[in-house]
Amino acid sequence: MMKVIGVKNPNANLSDHNLSEIKTAYWNLKPNELIEDTLRRNQGTLTQNGTLTIKTGRFTGRSPLDRFIVKDSVTETAVDWNDINQPYDSDKFDILFEKITQYFKGKDIFIKDAAVCNDESYQLKVRVFSEHSYSANFVHNMFVRLKKEELTTFSPEWAVYVAPGFKADPSVDGTRAANFSIINFEKKTILVGGSGYTGEIKKGMFSVLNFNLPHHYDVLSMHCSANVGENKDAAVFFGLSGTGKTTLSADPQRKLIGDDEHGWSDDGLFNFEGGCYAKCINLTKENEPDIYNAIKPGAILENIKFFEGTCRPNYEDTSVTQNTRVSYPIHHIKNHYKPTLAPHPKNIFFLTCDAFGILPPLSKLTVEQAMFYFISGYTAKIAGTEDGIVEPLATFSACFGAPFLPLHPNQYAQLLGKKIEKHGVNIWLVNTGWTGGPYGVGNRISLKHTRKLITSVLDGDLDDVSFTNFDVFDLAIPSFCDEIPGDLLHPRNSWADKEDYDEKRIELANLFNKNFEKFEDQVSQNIRNSAPIHEMTFVG
Repeated sequence: MMKVIGVKNPNANLSDHNLSEIKTAYWNLKPNELIEDTLRRNQGTLTQNGTLTIKTGRFTGRSPLDRFIVKDSVTETAVDWNDINQPYDSDKFDILFEKITQYFKGKDIFIKDAAVCNDESYQLKVRVFSEHSYSANFVHNMFVRLKKEELTTFSPEWAVYVAPGFKADPSVDGTRAANFSIINFEKKTILVGGSGYTGEIKKGMFSVLNFNLPHHYDVLSMHCSANVGENKDAAVFFGLSGTGKTTLSADPQRKLIGDDEHGWSDDGLFNFEGGCYAKCINLTKENEPDIYNAIKPGAILENIKFFEGTCRPNYEDTSVTQNTRVSYPIHHIKNHYKPTLAPHPKNIFFLTCDAFGILPPLSKLTVEQAMFYFISGYTAKIAGTEDGIVEPLATFSACFGAPFLPLHPNQYAQLLGKKIEKHGVNIWLVNTGWTGGPYGVGNRISLKHTRKLITSVLDGDLDDVSFTNFDVFDLAIPSFCDEIPGDLLHPRNSWADKEDYDEKRIELANLFNKNFEKFEDQVSQNIRNSAPIHEMTFVG
C-alpha cells in the first residue's frame, strides 16, 4: 500500500495523473525535509554554512536540441516551427507519457504544488512530480510558493513529470537522444527525462508562459531581470547567459523584482518566479554581495567544487562546468521587491558581451532600433566556453531567449515596441564585453564601469549630456559620463590600430545583417532600416 507523507489536497489522487503503485508519495515537504532526504540518499552534501550542494549528472545545462513541442490543434498554426521549436508527434507523446508514469512504479515520488506568475490575473497552478527530492526543493525555491491552506485545496492546471533516470529510445520514441523535454499545450503536460539539470523544469514552464501570455492576453513575456528604485523607477535588463543580467539587477541601492523571467501587462511588471537562479562562476562577495549572501541554508548549489580538504565552495573551479549555479528563494535577497505588481519600466537595458571589442559600453536606441536589436539578441562566445571555439564567435538569440519562445520573434518585438512608445521608455544597449581590442588582445570592461554607466542612466545624470553618433551602427553615444574614461565611451579610440577597428566593425555589422535576413519578410521597413549600414563617415 502506498505511503503518503506531507501536505496535500485530500481529494488529490495520483491515479488522476496516471501514477500507480508508488512506494511513498512525499507531498509538499518543507525545504529542511527535502534537504534531509537528499543527504540521506547521498545525493548531496552541505557546505560549511549549511547550504545544500548537488551534482546534476551528465547534464550541467539545458539541452536545447532535445526540446520539443507537441504539434496539435493548439500549436499547429501558432508556433514558429524551427530548429528550436521542434514538432513532436501527439501519439508518440502519449506513448512516452505512459512509459514515464510506468517508470515511477515502485519508486518514491516527490510532489510539489506551486504556481508561476506573481500577478494572479495570469497565474498558472503547477504540480511537479519528481524522482529526486532536490528537484522538488528546486521547485520550492524557484516557483511561487503557496500557503498551507492553498495546498489543501490545490487543483493543478499544468503537470510536470521529471525523471532524470528515465532514458528514451530515440529509434522508438522519436526523440533525438535519450534525454528530452517535451511540452504538450493541449494536455498541459511537460515531460522531462534523462537529465538531472534542474533548469529544464523552470524553462519548461517559462516556455508555456511565453506562448500563453502574448498569444492570449497581449502580455509581453520577457527573459530579463528587473529592479526598482526608491522613486518607483523600474528598470529591465535583457541579456543572454553570461552578459550580467543577474549581476547588474542585484543592486544594493535598488529592490530586486526578479532575476530571469517577467511579464509586462497594461498594469505593470510582474515576476514569473519566486526565486533566483544565479551563475556562480568567479562569484565574490565584493563584486556580487547580494548573490553571495543569498547562498545560505535553503539555497541549492549545483555542480560546484570545494577547496581541497574543506567544505568551502571554490567558485573559480570550473572543472565540472562553467555553468555552476545556485537557486534560492527571492527572500534570500534582503532588498527584494515585495508587492505583486511593479511599475512600468522607465529604462530598459539590452546587455551584450561583445567579445570583438567593437560596441560601445553604453548607447541609446530609438524605438525602431530597439526592436531590431531585440530581435537580433546579440552576444559573443569566447574561446574555451565550448569545444572548438578558439576565437570570439558571434551568437544571436532572438529576443534574448530564442530557446524559450514558441511564437515568432516579431510578435514579441511588436509588443515591446508598442509598450515602449506608450510608456515613454528609454532603451539602452550595454556592452559588458571587451574594449581596446577583441578577446585575447583587449580587456574586459570592468564591472565597476558598467555599474557606473547604468547608475548614471537610472539617476538621470545623462539627461542633459550630449550624444555623438557611432558610425556604421548609427547608435547614440553619450559624450561624457562622470568617472568613465573617454576612450572607453568611444571604443575606436581605445584600439591601437584604428584601421583594424574599422574593418572589424564592418565585419560585425555584416554578421548582424546576415543574421537578420531570416526575419526581414515579417518585420516593418522601419525596423529593417535600423540595421547597421556599410558606409563610414568617421575619418581620423
